[in-house]
Amino acid sequence: MDLASRIDVPELMDTVALPPPEMEAALGFLALTNRAFGGSAVVLRHLKAWSTGWARDREITLLDAGCGEADIPLAVARWARAAGFRMRITAVDAVAEAAAVARARTAAWPEISVRQEDVFTILAGERFDLVTASLFLHHLPPDRTPAALRALAGAANRGLIVSDLLRSRAGYVAVWAASRVFGNRVVRHDGPLSVRRAFTVPELAALAAESGCPWLTARAEPWFRVSLAGEKIS
Repeated sequence: MDLASRIDVPELMDTVALPPPEMEAALGFLALTNRAFGGSAVVLRHLKAWSTGWARDREITLLDAGCGEADIPLAVARWARAAGFRMRITAVDAVAEAAAVARARTAAWPEISVRQEDVFTILAGERFDLVTASLFLHHLPPDRTPAALRALAGAANRGLIVSDLLRSRAGYVAVWAASRVFGNRVVRHDGPLSVRRAFTVPELAALAAESGCPWLTARAEPWFRVSLAGEKIS
């Protein structure tokens, strides 16, 4: 298995119209891994650190790009309520089936709005205090990744949090095993492929520099994850 560089092989979730039950099961697997293996924790750790400077009488706006079933927006909304912050969260996914699942999951959370739309249309025309993108960047072709990071950063007034998979042999084995135990055919195909499409920490650091975002810091995270995050203001 050659993991020396990212590959550009499309995943099923990006190329095939999946029946709703299959899509829901695949999104459920991703939500499970975010809860159990650090995806949500990466986002919440940064928000908790940054929130020490937030005014509690001001609404904070957040965009979650490629929201899936909206498990990250829900985790953020639960934390914000418990911490006493007012947040307005926009969860976006280009896949109609994913957006439908996200709407159902967030129906009881009025602070979350779900939009089925090309996220880059939103990034080109709207701005938010914060932008998050979890397990999103690796879905893009390598030649589009710098422009995508610039768009994500440009839409964020205050801060950006990118969370993704670490491309490594150990990560590949872990995702392969988890997908066989817990996943359906889509997860068994896309899970290991996602690792091969993912990043190393030096690659993310170089991507930030290439994209003109020196304020972003790349770091390794637990459970074979990486993050690229930073605040624009102190």
